[in-house]
Amino acid sequence: MTAWHVVIPVKSLTGAKTRLAPELDPGQRAALARAFALDTIDAARAARTVRRVYVVTDEHAIETALRTLPDVDVVPESGPRGLAAAIEHGIRTARTADPVSTVVAGAGAATPATTVHTEVGTAVLLGDLPAMRGEDLDTALEVAARHPLGFVADAEGTGTTLATAAPGTGFAAHFGADSAARHRAAGFADLLALHPDAIRPGMRRDVDTVAELRDAVALGVGPRTTIAVRSIVDRSVVDRSGTRHPSDPSTAPQGAATAPDGADRKAAS
Repeated sequence: MTAWHVVIPVKSLTGAKTRLAPELDPGQRAALARAFALDTIDAARAARTVRRVYVVTDEHAIETALRTLPDVDVVPESGPRGLAAAIEHGIRTARTADPVSTVVAGAGAATPATTVHTEVGTAVLLGDLPAMRGEDLDTALEVAARHPLGFVADAEGTGTTLATAAPGTGFAAHFGADSAARHRAAGFADLLALHPDAIRPGMRRDVDTVAELRDAVALGVGPRTTIAVRSIVDRSVVDRSGTRHPSDPSTAPQGAATAPDGADRKAAS
């Protein structure tokens, strides 16, 4: 089984999720963006194939929420700002990290335990997937391991929610406008087209609009997004049914933050 390092860019809260306007005010949009990010990070941590999560951000609130988590590295942005630069910096950081070490038990006194260093794949996951569960990411990464490069298209089919590269494979992600077509043209395997049963709806449902938020809520969102949705005064904006993660055994992994202190802005993935 391939192990993975996952890079999640989390951008500034200022003006986050503007396409949720005018139904939601700036405070509500910011609260939802924070919740989306932390629920996405927790789901990535819950995935059994993920060994470490690298969150690229300059947001102090993000660093504060994540600093005590043993399996998360907060990577300050460096050099040029923007989503593409943050992703490139995160990939570079993840790929220069120490390999995963696994202790293999010996067969007895004559065969002592040994430590095996395993190379890991690198994945970029955008931080507005509040309906994604750890098991959703696992199934996507399991099929991604069969290809040197892979991507998952968003629910609309034009953007990208996940891009992956096998160990030793050059990795230039193509997030931005029409990213699904650009990943495909760059030789990334279309994981949805090749392995449709392995790519679950929560893996594709990013949230930029109120209609997309309703779709995510119908799928079942994480605990922080549940809290943020419940705080919306006009309950007709969002149908709150299904705002749980019933199938994820670690909806809030041990040591995770307990308040919506994360954030993300996805720019035309």
